[in-house]
Amino acid sequence: MQLVIIAGGKGTRLGLKDIPKPMVKIAGKPLLEHQILFAKRYGINEIFILSGHLANVIEDYFGNGEKWGVKIHHVVEPYPLGTAGCLKLIREKITERFLVFYGDVVMDFDIKSFIDFDKSHNSIGTAIVHPNDHPYDSDLLEINSENIVTSVLPKPHDEGKYYQNLVNAAVYIFSPKIFDYIENGVFQDFGKDILKKLIDNGEILAAYSTPEYIKDMGTAERFEKVEQDFISGKVARLNKKNKRPCIFLDRDGVINPDMGTKPSVKDFKLLPETAEAVKIINNSDYLAVVVTNQPMAAKGFITIADIENMHKKMETLLGEQGAYLNKIYYCPHHPEKGFEGEVPELKIDCECRKPKAGMLFKAANDLNIDLKNSWMIGDSKRDIEAGKNAGCKTVSIGKIDGADYIAANLKDAVELIIGELK
Repeated sequence: MQLVIIAGGKGTRLGLKDIPKPMVKIAGKPLLEHQILFAKRYGINEIFILSGHLANVIEDYFGNGEKWGVKIHHVVEPYPLGTAGCLKLIREKITERFLVFYGDVVMDFDIKSFIDFDKSHNSIGTAIVHPNDHPYDSDLLEINSENIVTSVLPKPHDEGKYYQNLVNAAVYIFSPKIFDYIENGVFQDFGKDILKKLIDNGEILAAYSTPEYIKDMGTAERFEKVEQDFISGKVARLNKKNKRPCIFLDRDGVINPDMGTKPSVKDFKLLPETAEAVKIINNSDYLAVVVTNQPMAAKGFITIADIENMHKKMETLLGEQGAYLNKIYYCPHHPEKGFEGEVPELKIDCECRKPKAGMLFKAANDLNIDLKNSWMIGDSKRDIEAGKNAGCKTVSIGKIDGADYIAANLKDAVELIIGELK
């Protein structure tokens, strides 16, 4: 597969003057060099570098790529064309699906898994999405249960609305058909212009959600953080090929107050210090994953849309405080029949309803979770049993028989796990 690296950034916010943004050094090497070596690890040997500002610095450093064992083509935009507009310059050189990186992004993810996911969808392309700690000023995508993009939400976002925390990570695989949607010689941006055009024209754009490390280093503060993460090994450690521990969280009574038999978006709110607790998880190597029974859908008291809208509000409220969840799983089923207005297709004895561990096992499969080094935090015996059934250690909010540890609230539980109280 061919790789295109969009490398026209100036790095104004980083105070750069003599080098373009992708040439800033991370742990002694230009970021662009790290990206090339990363791609080569997965057998990608033909690379197009699309540059503009101080393009000669990039070309002088990399040449034809022979030193790195790859073939590099340098293409310089005649004037600023944006992240999408510059891509049109290589239309005649791309004949198959190709990979796109932005040259200011520090990353390490399982490219093979990404390519395999893309092959499984009949789409014009696939975008990587992930949650982050500042969704309020990020370009977001909304997806459905089939991992297909349904809405493109460039920043700034409408006030008072709730969104999935799925940030466009600026990593794509595209079919050559993408060129049909890019105008010649016009400044265009993928996030603000092209992706929306695809959806509006009925094209299928898939979304690959991953908790792996993909972060831009556009500000001095972010640059310092990503360099620290690179040097510490965190960037490589979070690659999906490496198993990760997880802290599984029940929802009602742990993240938000229990809302009884008729929960609503309007009444949904976070319990005190919930965001602080989730941020502690985010700053560790643990994943933060919600696993929640929502039987009111089966009973007909609420709809699937109600559940998902509550989860959007949960993600939005957490994001406003710099916290995020890596994934949310919910079970809408309930085995007992006889409720007025119940939904027959949801009245089943499933494998996902806690105390069964189906949601935890699915998360483990999706995210390559190390269950034996993971934890379940809950406020009911069902939660504790589900954690045990998955092979996890457990913490109960309040005293529950069988729990390994007892905590007063979510923050107390997370600090116990992470070791903040030692």
